[in-house]
Amino acid sequence: MSEARARLLSTASGLFYAEGLHSVGIDRIIATAGVTRATLYRHFPGKDDLVVAYLTLADEAIRARVDAARSQDALPEDVIRTVARSIADDIRGPGFRGCAFLNAAAEYPDPAHPVHRAVLGHRRWFLAAITELFTDTGKPDPEPAGRHFAMLRDGAMAAGCLTDPEPICATFLRGVEGLLEYRSGLGPDDGA
Repeated sequence: MSEARARLLSTASGLFYAEGLHSVGIDRIIATAGVTRATLYRHFPGKDDLVVAYLTLADEAIRARVDAARSQDALPEDVIRTVARSIADDIRGPGFRGCAFLNAAAEYPDPAHPVHRAVLGHRRWFLAAITELFTDTGKPDPEPAGRHFAMLRDGAMAAGCLTDPEPICATFLRGVEGLLEYRSGLGPDDGA
């Protein structure tokens, strides 16, 4: 990645996340990044391309964190806990404004739009990755557990920017523990 492209993407990413995708214009990005309009359009043919690149960068960062959690010599349950704690850490972080993907979906509701498709691609991957982690535990119902985790995450990300993040994170992490402890299909005589 060229230095100019990296600077543009870094600048746009910060502005998009802090202020919203539609509210940040190309002129502002160019001025803040200190590049020319020609440089911007050489790297990104249009604003939508820049927004998709921003989401791709966010997606890659989340994938890297999940991969790092997986690479630890840990039980599958502990890998899930590590992923959940990283989400909680994000929510507690300075400048937290919710989930970049949920925010983008709200601004680009058309399912055929490239930005919306980038959001859906990330969400499909995230659900598959979390479901795979629940499958690795060897317990029943990994698909519902994966969906439940994703739903807990979405709720925590939405609520975490509206109020004190500490009780939100505590509730999210408690919910993940519940998912790790609960599995349907076990009766009282089966160790449930």
